[in-house]
Amino acid sequence: MFQITILLLYLLAGLAFAASRLPRFDASSRALQVFAVLFAAAGVGLHAHGLIGDMVQANGLSVSLAGAVSLIGLQLAVIGLFGALDPNLRGMAAGLLLLAAVATIPMDMQPDVPMSSGLSWQIQAHILIAMFAYGLLTAGAIIAIFALVQDRRLKAGVLSSGNQLFAPLETTEKMLFSVTAAGFSVLLLAVLSGFAFVENLFAQHLAHKTAFSLLALLLFGILVAGRLFAGWRGKRAVYLYLWGFAFLCVAYFGARYVLEELLNRSWS
Repeated sequence: MFQITILLLYLLAGLAFAASRLPRFDASSRALQVFAVLFAAAGVGLHAHGLIGDMVQANGLSVSLAGAVSLIGLQLAVIGLFGALDPNLRGMAAGLLLLAAVATIPMDMQPDVPMSSGLSWQIQAHILIAMFAYGLLTAGAIIAIFALVQDRRLKAGVLSSGNQLFAPLETTEKMLFSVTAAGFSVLLLAVLSGFAFVENLFAQHLAHKTAFSLLALLLFGILVAGRLFAGWRGKRAVYLYLWGFAFLCVAYFGARYVLEELLNRSWS
């Protein structure tokens, strides 16, 4: 019931944000925005409360794949809620909240691997930082796809009331690079903390995860530098982001699936 409540709050918030951008709902746009913010904020609060209860256990952190997906959903909802402060981004906020609703589905799933009991606080902090970085960069990937769809619609000259759901392309790109810079910074911190706190990083089963994480970090770093010093934008920047994110997915979710589902081991 708790999970369903969060899902419904996110769905209602997303639909209200989307409706507030459509011309047919101009008369009730302000009321829809207020309801959307209230629903989204309530969903975020309940989601955070439930996720903390699931992840923070007496014997350590629960770092299951289901928990990671749920954490990403929470970050999508938070980014959507704050993004909606810009009226132009409420269509995108709606999409992020709808995806956050989907991500709440595995909240009640119990991990098939032991919890991270016995780990030092440094390792547990590294795990949380890494999960937070993946969540931010997942949100960026969704925004990047949103920008690609928007670019194609503009070039195709598609005219419909649905265009109101899209922010100006420049606004979407600014949001993408803001999330990229934040995600790169947190990912860098995760990598550095991994080298500092995880012993024999390349000698363990984490070697492939580390290598792909470093490659993703390099691509995101190039993208951030290109934006700052050369003003990169458009498809080139978006595709570079998506390549970086693909390597990150292989590093994290690919490694987790093999370890937890096939080898029945914890990544830690």
